[in-house]
Amino acid sequence: METKPLKTAHVDRFSAERLPRLGTWPEFIFDKHVPPYEEYLNAAEALLNNGFENRPAIYMNDLAWTYSELNHKANQIAQILTQDLDLKPGNRVLLRGGNTPILAALWYGVLKAGGIVITTMTMLREKELDSIIDVGQPNILIIENDLPIDLLKSSVGKAKHVVSFSDILIAMDNKNGNFKAVKTASNDVALLAFTSGTTGLPKATMHFHCDILAMADSFAKYILNPSAEDVFCGSPPLAFTFGLGGLLVFPARFGASVVYFDGGGPDVILNTIETYKVTTFFTAPTAYKILIDQIGDRDVTSLKTCVSAGEYLPVSVSDDFYKATGIRLIDGIGATEMIHVFISSSGDEIRPGSTGKVVPGYRAEVWDKNNKKLPAGIAGRLVVKGPTGCRYLNGDQQEKYVVNGWNLTGDIFKQDADGYFWFVARDDDIIISAGYNIASPEVEQAVIAHDAVAECAVVGTKDPDRGMIVKAFIVLNEGFNSGDELAKDIQVFVKETIAPYKYPRAIEFIKSLPKSATGKLLRKDLKN
Repeated sequence: METKPLKTAHVDRFSAERLPRLGTWPEFIFDKHVPPYEEYLNAAEALLNNGFENRPAIYMNDLAWTYSELNHKANQIAQILTQDLDLKPGNRVLLRGGNTPILAALWYGVLKAGGIVITTMTMLREKELDSIIDVGQPNILIIENDLPIDLLKSSVGKAKHVVSFSDILIAMDNKNGNFKAVKTASNDVALLAFTSGTTGLPKATMHFHCDILAMADSFAKYILNPSAEDVFCGSPPLAFTFGLGGLLVFPARFGASVVYFDGGGPDVILNTIETYKVTTFFTAPTAYKILIDQIGDRDVTSLKTCVSAGEYLPVSVSDDFYKATGIRLIDGIGATEMIHVFISSSGDEIRPGSTGKVVPGYRAEVWDKNNKKLPAGIAGRLVVKGPTGCRYLNGDQQEKYVVNGWNLTGDIFKQDADGYFWFVARDDDIIISAGYNIASPEVEQAVIAHDAVAECAVVGTKDPDRGMIVKAFIVLNEGFNSGDELAKDIQVFVKETIAPYKYPRAIEFIKSLPKSATGKLLRKDLKN
């Protein structure tokens, strides 16, 4: 069992005093796959002084920085934070901006200065951001130039400093970049990551400097197997730990480069892949489904690794992408509480429809309601432990997520005899209708295979005769018109695909599905 920091660089004890009670922590495992880290470790220093100083680190439009240049800029920012903004080790710094080179440099600069970074997504609005500020109590807010300070009507006065990206860029001109990174303990808190809030109010998870490296030294090392020649790219924001890993930590850990692009649809993504010869791409299943129809004769031959996470990957999307590109999508399940992916497979190990096997360094089991391990083939609650794990700020709901040293993910899975894990549903997405247990994702997969359907979400709705019935919310592809005739056609199609009792007895056509800022389906909004 890992212990709380005894030797710390943090002068501000905010995070140390808000770690959950030690007895509620998960068991942390370090083994031959992910060995223990040294006692003192600054993740930013480890990632930027990676032995690849002269190799390209970040591209965006006409900009290109080497790792040496990125390191220098991070040092300049650390100087600004400590000399001009009075940052003390352990202070929190909230960053708000899109995926850009300067956001990456700011992230590194905060860690070098011994601060704790809170990266937030640009899609968040005042109520959401005020909640994050109330919980994380940042000392400094740094906001992208064209983003309004709408978040801070009630919270701005609580921070010592509020500055813009342009303020930072101007101040950098007066800094020489000679900065010695703060010697943080490997188990000093480095970042506060907020859950996406698909099942309620977001909670803050606390991750150490060693956790940042562990996600690269497990999933990235063993599943992606990257090299310094790789070029990473993708759509998830750096505020989402899926994006933080794939578009900042992973490339730096292995000396590869990353490309950031201004928002846009499939054309922008495909242009970026063609221009920069992207090899490794990260996005959600919904985006891959859209890309499939747009690839056509576009040159995507540079791609070799495409990762899907954030929501369930339908087999139809995996198969269609394979037909279009010859690349089998890497599926995976992770959690903000675990910082990144802990079950996945790549290459010849991929079994379409399965999430994969346990990532080296982790262990996983399927439990019944009494916390007993279930045999192969029986669906139950997924639990996991490894070199990373859940620590909620203030211990909020810690004992609900961690049971007997295991992290209880809230997902229903079954494991086959070969060790592959198969997703069934979220724990709260099982619909009980007339005595039958029906998993929402299975029905969604059947519905989405219909030619008319672009997106689908399935929930249970109350019914006087059956207790609950299956209801499907459907977004149509262009060229299809909603109506009773199409609804009946979809119902017949589903009955021919899966057991008839699972078909959606109610269908509602809508223009778009509600999603979180990270792109996850907000099924709870449809339930309400």
